[in-house]
Amino acid sequence: MNFDQKCYQLLKKIPAGQVTTYREIAHKLGTRAYRAVGNAMNRNPDAPEVPCHRVICSDGKIGGYAGGTKKKINLLRQEGIEISQDKVVNVKRYLYRFAHHNR
Repeated sequence: MNFDQKCYQLLKKIPAGQVTTYREIAHKLGTRAYRAVGNAMNRNPDAPEVPCHRVICSDGKIGGYAGGTKKKINLLRQEGIEISQDKVVNVKRYLYRFAHHNR
């Protein structure tokens, strides 16, 4: 399984109504390659079934989306995530964290 596929496997675990960060995915994969995670999200051939729209920046900013930022915001809002000025409001409320002990 290549890096992108490992990212997509993790994405499938994030339930609707929650988000994770590029950093969380990178840490779960045992790397600090946050940008590589972002690039994998951009190449996701199975969006939105593999929900890369649920990956945001650590500071709550929406980040990029191959389908456009507006579409990403709309998908997140449809799942009940509160967004204001292109940022997730209260990231901790919606944050999905992977168990880091079982890489």
